[in-house]
Parts: sequence; C-alpha cells; structure tokens
Amino acid sequence: MLDTLDDQPVVEAADNVIIADFSRKPLVGDEIRIAHYDVQGAMGNGKVVQDFPEMFRDVTVSQQHLRELGVKYKDPSHLKIITGDGQSMAPTIQNLDPLIVDASIREFTGDGIYAFTWQGLFYIKRLQLKGSDHFKMISDNTSHPPEDIRVDETYIQARVLLVWNAKRL
Repeated sequence: MLDTLDDQPVVEAADNVIIADFSRKPLVGDEIRIAHYDVQGAMGNGKVVQDFPEMFRDVTVSQQHLRELGVKYKDPSHLKIITGDGQSMAPTIQNLDPLIVDASIREFTGDGIYAFTWQGLFYIKRLQLKGSDHFKMISDNTSHPPEDIRVDETYIQARVLLVWNAKRL
C-alpha cells in the first residue's frame, strides 16, 4: 500500500534490457552523414571481403570542409567509408586508414586509386589504363611491383576520394 501520492511502486528492470538512446543527432547546416561499410580492401595481395570490427561507424562531416579539401562528388549519398588493409599503398595510405570513396563510380574515370575486385579478391590500388584491354595495377610502396591486369576481369566498386590519415603521436 502507498503512503503518499509521491510514492511509486518498485519496478525491477529485467536483466536483459539495455536502456539507451539510439537516435542520431539531426544534421545541421551543410552536414552530411557518410555510411561506414565494415569491409577492408587489401593493399597487398588481395582479400576476400568479410566483416571486421571497426573504430568508425557513420561519420558526420561538413560538405564545405570536404570541398576545401578538394573532394569532388555529385551526390553525397554515394559517399561511403571503407578501410585499407596492408602496406602496399604506403606512404599514401597506411594500414587501417579509413577512406572516403564514391560508390557511384563503377567504371574507370581516369588514373587514380580505386576499390575493385579482380580474380575474386578485393583491392585498393592505383589503376592506369594500359592499351585498350589492360590496366596497370600500381602500389605506391615500390617494393610491390606493378602488375598488368585485364580490364574485362576487373570490377570497379568505387573510386577513393580521400584518405583519412591518423598518425599516432
């Protein structure tokens, strides 16, 4: 029996219930939210795409800041974050650096760094057109020699627009 109106019955929380606020903060001004994909692109010998634990989730960023960094894109909904794995693109991209990519770019648009599959493996490398039927797959780390790969066996998934370098101090 309750003694006053202020008294409340005791309600015990269930042990398996987590109370949290899962809502996202609303975007402000020119901000966009870039979705993070839990995949790593190999900067080395290639790898099969699989989920892995990440330090990033979605990232909210100012479009003005991206423009100041020289990042060009048509539709912000096509921007995604993936992670590089390996040392073959060093010093440009270090192991586990997050990368902002444009997932709407599904074909070669000129020399640059792309996320692509070749022979069933996922890569992040520089591509240059070599003749009409080959790409030169190039690692920035000179201990990894360039390789000629067939255009018709290469499936571009995105173009890398920005490396989010993090330096431990």
